[in-house]
Amino acid sequence: MHVILIQMKFDSLPIDNHSVLLIVDMQYDFLPKGALPVPSGDEIIVPIANFAEYFAAQDGKIIFTQDWHPEGHLSFASAHPNSSPGDPIEAPGLGPVLWPDHCIQDSHGAQIHDKLPLRLAVAILRKGYRPTIDSYSAFLENDHKTPTGLTGLLQNLNISKVFICGLALDYCCYYSAVDARDEGFDVYFLSFLSRGIDQPENNIERALLSMKGKGIHIITDE
Repeated sequence: MHVILIQMKFDSLPIDNHSVLLIVDMQYDFLPKGALPVPSGDEIIVPIANFAEYFAAQDGKIIFTQDWHPEGHLSFASAHPNSSPGDPIEAPGLGPVLWPDHCIQDSHGAQIHDKLPLRLAVAILRKGYRPTIDSYSAFLENDHKTPTGLTGLLQNLNISKVFICGLALDYCCYYSAVDARDEGFDVYFLSFLSRGIDQPENNIERALLSMKGKGIHIITDE
């Protein structure tokens, strides 16, 4: 019965074999009790898992992203003397703020939550592994010129529509959506399957308005 309800709710979405669901950074460090928790991030774990099952049943492809930082990454406040998480920083490939140490390579915090269906994934994209450049977007590093290779992969898979959800709405999800649109994909942002940090204040609202202005489809649970 649960699968039928999901299908009735989402059968208006244009999901087919030219579609990809990009599940962004659903990692333990971004969940409650993690190093950089996104408020209510745990609320979307099961809904994303259910939607991914439905998406795959419509012949869509699934890709997960995974923050994968080395120790001492320059986006960490701990890498800058006398700095604290949340302090502003303006440097090539970094900012607008410094973060606590999170998603360290091979740590538990960097792992994708075990309730999510990794078996459905055609790829898991690791990002943020370059020590001096942060990586919010799944398409480009934060220097806005170093590609991750995702665009080429999607082109090889004959993808034209990108559906995006996960953490955090106003950072990695937002920048991934904008870059996907700039790369020429039709983008659907699943706001009901995303949660944000809202740092600085009102950042979530700004992100949603910016995406709408770029022609990105904002999908709510209504």
